Amino acid sequence: MQAPRDVTPVQGTTGVGTAFGTFGELLQGALPEEGGDFLVTLPVARWSMATFRHDPGAGRITVRPAHKTKALRLARTIAEETPGPAGGALTVSSVIPEGKGLASSSADLVATARAVANALNVPMPPARIERLLAPIEPTDGVLYPAIVAFHHRAVRLRAVLGSLPAMTVVGVDEGGAVDTVDFNRVPKSYSTAEGWEYARLLGRLTSAIPRHDLAEVGRVATRSALMNQSLRYKRSLEPMLEICRDVGGLGVAVGHSGTTLGVLLDSRDPSCTRRATAASRACADLAGNVAVYRTLSFPGVPARPVAPDTSLLPA
Repeated sequence: MQAPRDVTPVQGTTGVGTAFGTFGELLQGALPEEGGDFLVTLPVARWSMATFRHDPGAGRITVRPAHKTKALRLARTIAEETPGPAGGALTVSSVIPEGKGLASSSADLVATARAVANALNVPMPPARIERLLAPIEPTDGVLYPAIVAFHHRAVRLRAVLGSLPAMTVVGVDEGGAVDTVDFNRVPKSYSTAEGWEYARLLGRLTSAIPRHDLAEVGRVATRSALMNQSLRYKRSLEPMLEICRDVGGLGVAVGHSGTTLGVLLDSRDPSCTRRATAASRACADLAGNVAVYRTLSFPGVPARPVAPDTSLLPA
């Protein structure tokens, strides 16, 4: 699809784009409907930033660091859809660990789309980003400034669930790395009962998030982590659940397709610092590497929930 012909790149400009990462997901599974694979995001204050320096005389686009090949592919696709020469240099920098289930690749791509669009002076609404990312890889919903339910395999928004008060996440990494594309190539055999349970869990989040019910959010996240054990087993989950109980946490969230687990704490709680310190010490004894994250809030974001589509199920 070509951009409108009256949209001309600004010559020699520089565009910058950013995108946040996530601490795994609050919920991930499959709903009892066709194409029902979905996740619910847990945005955190870790960022990817892309800078695109437009050079019409360059003839091609390059990327640094060189292994960011998906971002390079995306930048070249946007350039091909834009009239006029669109060579230049793309730089991607991030503080989001790769291969851990923290949406690092999705954040890189969303930041890249925004940076290139800013430099070339072309529109880049969420629907266009979804279309551009779909051929590249399954994608997290980090292009939306909210907690969202997102069909990551189809790269399509399902619903905006709203925003939550800030939480502190005391996280551990079991080590290694998981390739998102490879993980999503593996068929996921969810039973009918599991599909209905995921639908109920999504319904609970859809209700809890606008109410800012962090206790219910923690319960749903914990249940999703337990259900995911058959797909991506985490040896530290049971010990993390015990730590969560010991410190009075809300629940445990995991990178369903990654290697991370974290205890959720209410940042508004006057005892949050004490609880986080206790959780960090226990996690250090468990895994030896601990990182503390803060979730993002998006004041004023209205919820736009969508109910599960059960019309394709047998009566």
